[in-house]
Amino acid sequence: MLKIGEFSKLSRISIRLLRQYDESGLLTPESTDPFTGYRYYSEYQLLTANRIRALKDMGFTANAVSEVLDCYDDPALLERCLRLKRAEASAALEEAERRLRLLDTALERLRKDEAKMKYDVTIKTVPERTVASVRQIIPNYDREGDLWHIYCQETARMNIQDGDPVLCTAMYYDGEFKDQDVDVEIHKNVVGTYPDTEHVKFKTVPAVQVASATFRGSYDQIGEVNQAVAAWVRENGWEFDGLFFNIYHISPHETRNPDEFLTEVCYPVRRK
Repeated sequence: MLKIGEFSKLSRISIRLLRQYDESGLLTPESTDPFTGYRYYSEYQLLTANRIRALKDMGFTANAVSEVLDCYDDPALLERCLRLKRAEASAALEEAERRLRLLDTALERLRKDEAKMKYDVTIKTVPERTVASVRQIIPNYDREGDLWHIYCQETARMNIQDGDPVLCTAMYYDGEFKDQDVDVEIHKNVVGTYPDTEHVKFKTVPAVQVASATFRGSYDQIGEVNQAVAAWVRENGWEFDGLFFNIYHISPHETRNPDEFLTEVCYPVRRK
């Protein structure tokens, strides 16, 4: 039998944690002296202690560790638990990388001259055009690519002639920002007439007057661009008049480098 101090050294778990594990039932001593309260562990319990430490290092909570320990006699069930945790860790890593990119972008902008950080807003008319469109409720804004995938799949054999210049746009129908279940429609202007497919509809989009701002780089800037457009509209005697949309001049379809994206944010407007 091992005293708690000896067990602590061999297991590399502090006495404080061992006492917590005892109180929670995660790792109960083999025996406890009823008079002194001293805890004694068996050498066999070092195996359980090592498993607990390994699972904690993997990020399992105390409650989860207890559940996973029960799976060690069932390799298939244990593998399932570990794979679920791996997927969770992978998602957390992606989120951490996204935040790092945002921080890097913010730091980079701080190094630039303030004048270069401003976005030029102009009034223009997007002409009437015939478009192939796909409109669906998608899980979130990042899944907009699903709509373009549908378009490519269902029109692959139709020999569609693109407009000149090609305008690839995305229109947002929700009256507010939403974290999920967003109503988005994509458009690609075309020349000629074509039959509708299951999800792709061909229609004419009327001309619209917009306040627009074009920016180069990742879509993380869109919030700042929207702010610039809103301020310009307010200060120059215009008001919003319809659903906003983006025009993708250079998109992930053309390049995998976010620094090369070229996007135009368009807000329909009218004079007050």
